[in-house]
This record gives sequence, C-alpha cells and structure tokens, in this order.
Amino acid sequence: MKGTAGLYLAGVLVSGFGSTAMWLASGIWVKSLTGSDSLAALTVFALWAPVLLGPLLGTVADRVRRRPLMVWSDVAMAALLPTLLWVDSADRVWLLFAVLVLYGAQGAVHDAAEAALAAGVLDRRRLGDFNGLRTTANEGMKLIAPLAAAGLFARYGGGPVALLDAATFAAAAGLFALMRVREERPARRESAHWLRDTAEGLRTIRSSPVLRPLVGTGAFTMLLAGLNGAAVYAVVGSGLGRSPAYAGVLYAVQGAGSVVAGLAAGPVLRRVPERLVSAAGLALFATAAGLRAVPHDGVALAASAVIGLGLPAVLFTAMTAVQREAPADAVGRAAATAHTLLFVPNAVALAVGAGLVAFLDVRVLLPLLGVAGLAVAGVTAARHRT
Repeated sequence: MKGTAGLYLAGVLVSGFGSTAMWLASGIWVKSLTGSDSLAALTVFALWAPVLLGPLLGTVADRVRRRPLMVWSDVAMAALLPTLLWVDSADRVWLLFAVLVLYGAQGAVHDAAEAALAAGVLDRRRLGDFNGLRTTANEGMKLIAPLAAAGLFARYGGGPVALLDAATFAAAAGLFALMRVREERPARRESAHWLRDTAEGLRTIRSSPVLRPLVGTGAFTMLLAGLNGAAVYAVVGSGLGRSPAYAGVLYAVQGAGSVVAGLAAGPVLRRVPERLVSAAGLALFATAAGLRAVPHDGVALAASAVIGLGLPAVLFTAMTAVQREAPADAVGRAAATAHTLLFVPNAVALAVGAGLVAFLDVRVLLPLLGVAGLAVAGVTAARHRT
C-alpha cells in the first residue's frame, strides 16, 4: 500500500502545481483582456460554483470504480485545456469561464473519488497521516506555483499556462493509472434513484453523532475564514500601510503553517480526540484572526502562520472522520456533501465580508470574529468532555 500511497501523493503534487498555476493565471488573464476587476473576480466564482452541486457530483463517484474515474477525468481535462489557446481577445473570454466551470465540476468529482478510494484501500488508522500529507503536498505547491505562473504569464501569456496545466493533468492521470488497487464494481441496487442516492450523503452526516459536530464546526470555521479573507487587503493597506502585493507574503507564510499542520496531522489525530483537535484548530484560527487587527508586521506574519496551522486542522479532521465513518458505498457522496457544507459558507462569507469591510473597520470586525470563534471552540471542547 505504501507504493499506492506514494503514487497517489505524487499525482496530487503534480496536479496541484498545475491547478494552482491555472487558478492564479485565470484572473490575471481575464483582467488583461477585459480590464475589468469584476470579471477577473468572477473567475474564482466560476471555479467554486460547482461545489454547490457537490452531493450530486459525489454520487457519480459512488456509482463507478474510483481509480478509472480519477484517471479518465484527468485525461478529459488534459484534452480540454488546450482549447484555451483560442482565448486571445475580450470577446472570447466566455470560453475561459466555461472551461473554469467544467474545471470546478471535475475537481468535485475527482475529490469525491479520491476520498472514497483512500477510504477503501488504505488502513483507516492511517487516514489522518494520509490526509495530512495530502494537505502538505497541496500547500507546498501553493508556495511555488504562483511564482511560476506569474512569470510564465508575464512572459508568454495565458496559453502556455493552460498547456502547463494540461501536462500536469496528463502526468497525474499516468500516476493514478499505475496505482495497484483492487476495486470491485459498485453494486447497483434495483431501487437506485439519483435524487435519493444524492441525499444519502447528507443523511449519513446528519445521523452520525461523530460527523455532525465535526462538519458543523468546520462549516462555521470556514464562514469565519471567508470574513477574514475578505478583510486581508484592508489589513494590508489601512492596517500595515503596505501595498496590496504584500498580501502575497501573508498568504505564503500561511501556506508554510499549513505545511507544518499537514505533517503533524497523523500523529495528532492518533493521540488526541477528534473534537478536541477541531476545537483547538478553530481556537488557533480565531485567536490569530483577531490579532490581525494589530497594526504591526511581526504580529501580522505570526498570525498568518498560526492561521495556517489552525484552519487545516479543522478541515482534515472532518474529512478524515467522513472517510472512516461513512459506509463504504456512500463515502463519495458523504465526502462531496461535506465538501459542499464546508466551503459554501466560505464563499458566502467572502461576498458578505467584501461589503462589511466597506463600512466596518477591521480593528472592530476581526476581534469580533475572534471572539465568536473562541466561543464556538469552547462549546465544541465542552461537548467533547460531556
């Protein structure tokens, strides 16, 4: 199984590099062609919109064998991305948005298949280690890929970035194809129905005394994370007196904290109860977000590192529990539903936060955010003791 896990993590590493590069370049691409900040911001929405259909897309992962689904969905994206070479003027930007929506849908299906495959072929006692290493691989790429994408786009434009991403999808497909796993074709029940099967993921989470509080804490944490993310440029500008580019430094430091969190995930989850890990992650995040109101570079950098430690802890604790607790034939739907429940609040809070920072000083907003997070963390920890 070590070889299988190694190939899988290599695939995550390769595709994560290309995806991060493409996600960054898409906004710059639209801005350079149209001059519109609003359209550039919509690229993020296009990528995240399919998350709303997560439960339905997760059903796909439970109806077929997961490894072939991962391979062929990556092959499809490798074939689709070169069409973006045609996007060389403002009137062709629609194609980029169409591809980004498909990109997001493919990602939702792929993530559900990954979660289900890992739950089926790996030792469940080691799922925490595995998910932690996956987090480390993804966050590590976020430290490298933006620089490569920005340089490539500045020199050659968006087309070569799309080709780079296509190449990483092809490479990931090859690595996933090499994994030696035994999968039985999922049994198709005579009473199967798309809508009923789609709702199974939500029923699994809602009925589980383990999953319900962990996913709920994660959703609340991501709601606060969206408000915190919306305030970052106000923190950089009015708080620290820096140019907007300094936000990249804060994100890089946060990514470094997430790498450390991923490496520590397995040992921590084996020794500490899940609810306490989730509560501690939320408490770290909330404390650091509140401290971002302090107008000092050192405090801002330290807070970013602590956010990088706390935020992933809440997420990989919830997702590891889903992989372990959900029935084998419903892991894909449960994982996709959990992903929707976790990340839709983040998207909503980003939009709401963008309006809040226009009339509410971040020196007020962020401490309030911190107090709310610490209160919920305390309740989560207390319920564990009960």
